[in-house]
Amino acid sequence: MTIEQFTREFEQARPHLKSYLLRITASIEDVEDIVQDTFIKASFNLSNFRGESTVKTWIFTIASNIAKDNLRAKKRWPETVTDICREKALANPDYFIEIGNLMASSPQTTFEIKEHITFCLTCIAKSLPLEQQLCIFLKEIYEFKVSEILEILQTTEAMVKYYLHTARTKMVSIFEGRCALINKEGTCHQCSELNGIFNPKQDFEIEKNKVEFAKKANEPDRNKLLDLRLNIMREIDPFTSNGAVLQLHHLAHNKRVMENFEEK
Repeated sequence: MTIEQFTREFEQARPHLKSYLLRITASIEDVEDIVQDTFIKASFNLSNFRGESTVKTWIFTIASNIAKDNLRAKKRWPETVTDICREKALANPDYFIEIGNLMASSPQTTFEIKEHITFCLTCIAKSLPLEQQLCIFLKEIYEFKVSEILEILQTTEAMVKYYLHTARTKMVSIFEGRCALINKEGTCHQCSELNGIFNPKQDFEIEKNKVEFAKKANEPDRNKLLDLRLNIMREIDPFTSNGAVLQLHHLAHNKRVMENFEEK
């Protein structure tokens, strides 16, 4: 493969690679650094690529290894991350001033329930052990086959299947106890709270029922509800969506809060 061919394939994979890295690192700065390091490392080792996997799989393998080295030194986020970060935001008088400035300067600050659903999933998934988080995103969001994931994560098929099963089970359990969109006893009402802040003239119940996931709140199979959440995430690019700037601001806030939380 020539460097020109590789560069074309890398650019085709770049949007998915960036969103994948953002969702596992929660850092725009880390995303840019890892993408650049991945391109440099892959280009330097291009002669070693034998075509035994797709170029995209090879790229994700290199990027995942770099990201894992970075993430292993950091604590996983708690399941209650959104509660902790909400309280910090409400206690910070500058927080909503910053958001007001963003809304005045960017069109990508539309609050939509489906985008917040993916934002919430991103944050809560960081409470999973690292391999479980990577596996569920690679399989369910970026649609890699199990055979490709075991190559990306350099593990066995049995372990990939174990990581996927345990990740799904844990996520279903967390959302069942937290999400008020699917459970009247859920503790988290941030979708409705934020909708009220950003869309005060909007009827939340009407907007909620436009989202397939929320319409099926009574679905007895909670795994199917998780699939609907993951489907929404698969459809949204966190860098280009209508609410991208708003959600990236929220994510940067959560990352800062969690870094301080780790130090205590």
